[in-house]
Amino acid sequence: MAWLKKILLLCLAAVVLGLAGLAWDVVQFGKQHNQASADAAVVLGAAAWGSRPSPVYRERINESVLLYQQGRVRWIIFTGGTREADFPSEGEVGRQYAAQHGVPMAAMLIDTESRTTWENLERARDLMAVNHLQTALLVSDPLHMRRAVAMAQDMGLQVWPAPTASSRFRSWAPWGKFLWRETWLNLEYGLFASPS
Repeated sequence: MAWLKKILLLCLAAVVLGLAGLAWDVVQFGKQHNQASADAAVVLGAAAWGSRPSPVYRERINESVLLYQQGRVRWIIFTGGTREADFPSEGEVGRQYAAQHGVPMAAMLIDTESRTTWENLERARDLMAVNHLQTALLVSDPLHMRRAVAMAQDMGLQVWPAPTASSRFRSWAPWGKFLWRETWLNLEYGLFASPS
């Protein structure tokens, strides 16, 4: 029985080390700030509170507005539907917020139906194709970047990471919870190519 315990402990240690290594990779990937320019910034959806973006979504919108103002993109694509009937979609909220901060309506495209990261990217890909856009800077929270870029590349999009300069997940508890979630989702996607 002693050897069986040792094997189980070694297996457990290997799993823990593997997850810790993946978590480290998620964090490090999110620190990449590519200075490339692209046709569009694709902003992945996040919660909207009525007609206002949540703090997490606001960070993403602000990053895309900055990219537009710097001349690094000519278009901004906002993605995301709504979880409640009679409320504006995340895409609509993003566009209105960006318009209030100086981005012309004519320079923005929106998706109003997607609910997951995979769907965000599918709708963005469709909008890019219709508007003859080839390349994109992908805008999301740093911890979301690794999985989002992998998904985008798997569906044939030519993207570079553009993580938000700051994150609303500032204290250890929400940051750790989000990191654990993204680590698990990265593992799931890597093993099963399961979109979410």
